[in-house]
Amino acid sequence: MAQVEKRGGLLRKSSASKKPLKEKVVLMYDEIFMTEDPSKCSPRFWEELFLMKVNLEYLEGKLESLDGEELMKIKDNINCLFQHCIQALGEEHPIRVVNALQTLCALIRGVHQKNKSTSGFDIINMLMGFDKAELCMKNLMESLDSLLCAEGSESLKSLCLKLLLCLVTVTDNISQNTILEYVMINSIFEAILQILSHPPSRREHGYDAVVLLALLVNYRKYESVNPYIVKLSIVDDEATLNVSIWILLFLFRQYKDKEEEHQSGFFSALTNMVGSMFIADAHEKISVQTNEAILLALYEAVHLNRNFITVLAQSHPEMGLVTTPVSPAPTTPATPLGTTPPSSDVISSVELPLDADVQTSNLLITFLKYSSIVMQDTKDEHRLHSGKLCLIILTCIAEDQYANAFLHDDNMNFRVNLHRMPMRHRKKAADKNLPCRPLVCAVLDLMVEFIVTHMMKEFPMDLYVRCIQVVHKLLCYQKKCRVRLHYTWRELWSALINLLKFLMSNETVLLAKHNIFTLALMIVNLFNMFITYGDTFLPTPSSYDELYYEIIRMHQSFDNLYSMVLRLSTNAGQWKEAASKVTHALVNIRLGSICQKYQRSSQFFQEVTGKMCLNVAYHTKARSGQNSGNSKPAEVCFFSFLTLIYT
Repeated sequence: MAQVEKRGGLLRKSSASKKPLKEKVVLMYDEIFMTEDPSKCSPRFWEELFLMKVNLEYLEGKLESLDGEELMKIKDNINCLFQHCIQALGEEHPIRVVNALQTLCALIRGVHQKNKSTSGFDIINMLMGFDKAELCMKNLMESLDSLLCAEGSESLKSLCLKLLLCLVTVTDNISQNTILEYVMINSIFEAILQILSHPPSRREHGYDAVVLLALLVNYRKYESVNPYIVKLSIVDDEATLNVSIWILLFLFRQYKDKEEEHQSGFFSALTNMVGSMFIADAHEKISVQTNEAILLALYEAVHLNRNFITVLAQSHPEMGLVTTPVSPAPTTPATPLGTTPPSSDVISSVELPLDADVQTSNLLITFLKYSSIVMQDTKDEHRLHSGKLCLIILTCIAEDQYANAFLHDDNMNFRVNLHRMPMRHRKKAADKNLPCRPLVCAVLDLMVEFIVTHMMKEFPMDLYVRCIQVVHKLLCYQKKCRVRLHYTWRELWSALINLLKFLMSNETVLLAKHNIFTLALMIVNLFNMFITYGDTFLPTPSSYDELYYEIIRMHQSFDNLYSMVLRLSTNAGQWKEAASKVTHALVNIRLGSICQKYQRSSQFFQEVTGKMCLNVAYHTKARSGQNSGNSKPAEVCFFSFLTLIYT
């Protein structure tokens, strides 16, 4: 007997003597797409429909084949189907509930795809009708909330989350999806947190729950009061712990698996055989699959609730994570945002084993390691967005007082093995040589690594601006709290100067796409901060001397920058105002060039003596609190200049 053909809802192809056979559910769909009410001739039509296995492909294809006028003619039948789907969610029979959930997914997605050019209110009218929309959505959200909170089938919970994700992501711009107004009114925030607080549910549905929460938080967040933002901002520590640990352990497992694969691969074996002869070629860049949805969720958590910042200080074992196999999730339509959810065995329970032989790490270290991989390659659009999200999250952390106190705590030292981009002019650092330092050193290392490895034609201007902002915020905290961090500052200064040299070398190309003077001004202001306030946070006098030495040694780069911005600021062009700001900001740094040029002449002593008087007077007032807010800072500490040059 020939195999039965089921494609397109057909049980048998048509022939000259026989009509094609169709599945019963397909015949029932055809009745719905007629103008008459299908229940007139068959009173049990709707009861029988939800006992049939859903044919998603046929239902969505049928909706897609209709034009606008044809769709409006069957609006009443579509409204009726939508309402009966909601009623079926309250049935005790699980088959009816599953079929109703899948039918709702196909119906919502099919109508939205057909009506992309129309307004959201037309969509609401087509699915539910204006007069019944509020009651329908109230019943729908209550049914979904009950299913998510019940102790029933995990498959049903998965389908409920898929339906909600389908409802949220049917429009390209989430804020244009007016159906979500009903989701705002009928909140399911508590149901989402309950899933994340229960370990088995978290392992099974954690990804979908976190993505759904992140999307709902972003609905018209700057236009109106979003209840999900309000509730997320006041969740307690326990709920915070559940969400944060899930997110960060997901990121941890992603990079850990990739790192182990990299270390045990062909290139690792090749390196062991040939030694260090081809070390630059042998070490490939480690990359993980980008997941903007998870990073967006982490950003919203860190941005909205400082409890999430606190959780970053929580420790967990870095090795020996145990995964518990669970049953696979049911196949469901559409993955949101084009991201790939983790398999069910990726995330283990947060009740991690504690062992004396297991190295203890930190949740923030997990994020820093993941970021060091993601930010290596920004040529791909997805990786560019992921790198941007990582830097935005780091900015939120650098702005938080508690996070800064933890980052700079000299009693909390960790070894952080950041992944460095392979480059021919440097060797890969040995893991054994990593010192134990406060975590702020790892953050600065990550920023320096980004600065020196992304000077390319496709210049990621936005990422560089955010990178410099992170450094600036950390320095502001150190200045304010007088934290003397023992860090190799010369690496940062060298990276910043090299970045300035890159901007000048590629002025014509970069100015066609970016306002490079914004970035140049931020870099110059960082040096001004070191010059003016370095005595409050640089660890030793020798660090101050190294700063001045570096400025004097690289005076030609600053002179070239001054010449460039002076040329553009004196011309009536597009960049006049931006360039003039850099010109004024360079006053402090260019004094180093004066010392270089006139260090053997009497003119040098006259200039230095005059500046010294201004400097001493300013610092005397500043230390005594008499300096007004309008006073200009001293150009430079010339005592150190004299000591450096004439010793």
